[in-house]
Amino acid sequence: MKTPYGLQVIESCLVCPVHKDRLFCDLSRTAIEGLDEISSSATYPKGAVLFVEGQEARGVFILCNGRVKLSASSAAGKSLILRIPEPGEIVGLPSTLSGKAYEVTAEALEPTQANFIPRDSFLAFLQTHGEAALKVAEILCEIYLATYREIRYLGLSGSASEKMAQFILDLTEGRGRATEHDKGQQRTTLTLTHEEIAERIGASRETVTRVLATFRRKKLVETRGSSLVVTNRAGLEKLSQA
Repeated sequence: MKTPYGLQVIESCLVCPVHKDRLFCDLSRTAIEGLDEISSSATYPKGAVLFVEGQEARGVFILCNGRVKLSASSAAGKSLILRIPEPGEIVGLPSTLSGKAYEVTAEALEPTQANFIPRDSFLAFLQTHGEAALKVAEILCEIYLATYREIRYLGLSGSASEKMAQFILDLTEGRGRATEHDKGQQRTTLTLTHEEIAERIGASRETVTRVLATFRRKKLVETRGSSLVVTNRAGLEKLSQA
């Protein structure tokens, strides 16, 4: 059957084949049924905007398939990617809980399916289902730690090479996608463009391209299409701690 944007659409939380593997979605059947009742599913093409920075928080989006980038922009137009949530994560959570405006812009990096839950319905759901509230607390801790990682990128790393080395180390420690270990090497699928990596680490696209070329020349990494292979992890760790 033809599906929007080639996605394997998940029709309901109750029949999601991987909900046990996802932090927030790993709930009891009763809670999943309650979640399904207040959720409305939609699909989005690459580049679609779920919400924008400064917009009144309408609710949360639970990612079923695909990824989005959360970014903040300056008045001068400079953009910084703060986080890239994966399937199973909740987008717009802090603002929805606090009732304040969304602090970031959420844009689909690829065709995406997400379940939207209005703010009032979501808050009522958390009051009724304590297990879901505990999951939310765990997710907020993850966001807190991710914020510190971002501060480390931007504030503690003295050069673009240090930032890039730490970015690659983080990517191959399970926070990236499709990480594999093969003969002592670590391979991951690098789905971000050089421009997006630059926005992630606070550098220019030209700098990212130059640093990656240097890493390849020093045999720290190899790139094969969209695959990135870490061939000298110790070297990257030493560089990231310079």
